Amino acid sequence: MRDFQLPGRSPLLAQNAICATSHPLAAKTAIDILQAGGNAVDAAIAGAVLLGFAEPQSCGIGGDCFALVKPAGEERILALNGSGRAPAGFSAEALREVGATTIGTESVHSATLPGAIDAFCHLSKDLGRLALAECLAPAIRYAEDGIPVAPRVAFDWPENGARLTGAARRFYMNADRPLRTGDIFRAPEQAEVLRRIAAEGRAGFYEGEVAEDMVRSLRAAGGSHTLDDFAAVACDWVDPIQGDYRSHALFEHPPNGQGATAILMLKILAELDLESLDPLGPERAHLEIEAAKLSYDARDRFIADPAHVTRLDHMLADDTARRLAALISPDRVLPDARAASEAVHRDTIYLAVVDRDGMAVSMIYSTYWGFGSGIASDRFGVLFQNRGAGFTLEPGHPNEAGPGKRPMHTIIPAMLCRAGALVMPFGVMGGAYQPAGHAHVVSNLLDFGMDPQEALDAPRCFPDAGAVRLERGYPEATRARLAALGHRVETPNKPLGGGQAILIDHDRGVLWGASDPRKDGCALGY
Repeated sequence: MRDFQLPGRSPLLAQNAICATSHPLAAKTAIDILQAGGNAVDAAIAGAVLLGFAEPQSCGIGGDCFALVKPAGEERILALNGSGRAPAGFSAEALREVGATTIGTESVHSATLPGAIDAFCHLSKDLGRLALAECLAPAIRYAEDGIPVAPRVAFDWPENGARLTGAARRFYMNADRPLRTGDIFRAPEQAEVLRRIAAEGRAGFYEGEVAEDMVRSLRAAGGSHTLDDFAAVACDWVDPIQGDYRSHALFEHPPNGQGATAILMLKILAELDLESLDPLGPERAHLEIEAAKLSYDARDRFIADPAHVTRLDHMLADDTARRLAALISPDRVLPDARAASEAVHRDTIYLAVVDRDGMAVSMIYSTYWGFGSGIASDRFGVLFQNRGAGFTLEPGHPNEAGPGKRPMHTIIPAMLCRAGALVMPFGVMGGAYQPAGHAHVVSNLLDFGMDPQEALDAPRCFPDAGAVRLERGYPEATRARLAALGHRVETPNKPLGGGQAILIDHDRGVLWGASDPRKDGCALGY
């Protein structure tokens, strides 16, 4: 139990339903949808689309989403891949010929096709209870009337807003200045886009005037995108992957998501004696850092478009984890194994919903970097993601950029199960940090007996570009010992990600909702 004399937050306990996400208005909207007769899928769609206006730097209709869904009345877990592909005219060779070695994060070539709207439409049709128009109505209203900018969103806006170019500055800046806490952000043009989707389904976005606006704007910036590319966007129902840890099963999305990295990292940690360690001590932090280096090296070698992944079984094998764990010494620092070179403050939203019938949704939705590619469509202000920056230009690599391919993707929803029953949908935001965040939260729960709120609150560390990012919540003695071991310890200028979780107490019929204090959100229920 936490010390009630110190700053902190209790988990939310409710019996019927909970939504946990990174903005209170989105959580309330999801609960409103549930109480109006919708199910967890309806609530997740409503909350997620609204977050595109509550946190416009983090997500939006020009981005991607992934979802794990446990239907009511069964324990089967379904996975929906709502990530977009590179346009058919994309050429890695053409970029190499002009001297490019990577795909720039502000380049139009990083703008893969937006997959989220197609995924939302299919989720609604396949598993929702309400009409899609009912789920989109709250977001349409807020986009039209506006949402006051929350403190964490305002904290991110100056740095992220500097990446905006052209028409995007008109839609996402206030007279060319970042919006501040309490300023009202409105997006009436996107409200019109959502009205068309509500009336016409996916055709209201991927065809007609909205698609024409997006294609015209991307081509003006030098992209190869076509109307045929947009019309061909399609999400996929796929089978989740899983790995065991402390008598629990962690379910993740398969590639092109990086969920296998979280499974591998936990398998490595299972070979080490974490339970006997201080959860905030240097010994545990060191083992997590070293396990992350090895897991992310595997990620960067193997994870790619599903059609191009050849060694997933090897990455998930218990023997692979045992051999990697044997490389970790308690008193020696591994050199960076070509891992974790990506900055850790990528912008994303996550939300979890469990409804009174037992349906659960774990959903993550993003435009990748803050304000995505920084490029928006001229008429409707649809901001394009920069997921194409997740490709490599290395010839022959499984994740080499190519026409119609999906890039290695950082956003990963998760579900934790025990004895065949779901016990917790959860997710951790933060770009590359996400698999390490999943492993850290699961370890907090299962190794150290934390409740879900404590597990999210606890300080985090992550190896990045030769340094170790150590949040301020660690004791000074931990920082000093890690430095003495040879880690180059740095305090990040932003917290490591965010996160939400809903723990299902089957024995007592109670839900425990938790929302990360690193963001503006909360868990709400009834």
